[in-house]
Amino acid sequence: MKEQETINYNRIAEAINYIKQNFKTQPTLDAIAEKVHLSTFHFQRLFSDWAGVSPKNFLQYITVEHAKQILKNKQATLFDAAFDTGLSGTSRLHDLFINIEGMTPAEFKNGGKNLFINYSFVESLFGNIIIAATSKGICHLAFFEAEQQAFEILQSHFSNAVFKQKLDLIQQNALFIFTQDWQKLDQIKLHLKGTDFQLKVWQTLLKIPLGQLSTYRTIAAQIENPKASRAVGTAIGSNPVAFLIPCHRVIQSTGVFGGYMWGGTRKTAIIGWEAAKIFINK
Repeated sequence: MKEQETINYNRIAEAINYIKQNFKTQPTLDAIAEKVHLSTFHFQRLFSDWAGVSPKNFLQYITVEHAKQILKNKQATLFDAAFDTGLSGTSRLHDLFINIEGMTPAEFKNGGKNLFINYSFVESLFGNIIIAATSKGICHLAFFEAEQQAFEILQSHFSNAVFKQKLDLIQQNALFIFTQDWQKLDQIKLHLKGTDFQLKVWQTLLKIPLGQLSTYRTIAAQIENPKASRAVGTAIGSNPVAFLIPCHRVIQSTGVFGGYMWGGTRKTAIIGWEAAKIFINK
């Protein structure tokens, strides 16, 4: 069994390298499967099991990442990005960005231009946080140790946005979650960008009740993609809004709490605090 797993791993590794080296030709599923000496059906299933995404989606991710690097050049046009990534035109580039990044190529290139973001540094039960909001809702919340570094991380997500240090009503409503009923979370507006898969995972996290825990495997099953535990873990690790989107409530199937973007000790503290809160309110 272990020998077969090694063979499968080597085939997937070869397929991934092939896609990375040849994405500009946008190879078909048949061509990639032939490269690793598998039928198209078998390859599709094997790749999805190992990578957590389909070969097509992986190719799309690689393509978009390359296009993003091109668009960071202020002189580059959308046509340049489409041509250099092997796409047939800017309309395909547009569709790909919408599906993968949750924004258009022009919006990415603008880096949040014409977007106004208010942000604040606030003390919470679990340490200092930076919280930021657009007119549509909370777009960023993170624990931090140094204010300047925290602000630079926020800026890196919206490089051309206009920032103002101001605690607005949207932020205030969100901060009530630390002291008031978690069931009122649906009253807090979020302004998120992400892939369809990421948004689906984050939405599922919002349904985990206060004081309860889930696992990566359970989340994968709930989004009807039971073999995507690793991809779920990656999406959780990309959560842009700490605490409000409760990625801290997801642990390993073995019961080990696992990693947390803002520190394992903080994750343990939050889980313990929530469990105590439920116990007291019984």
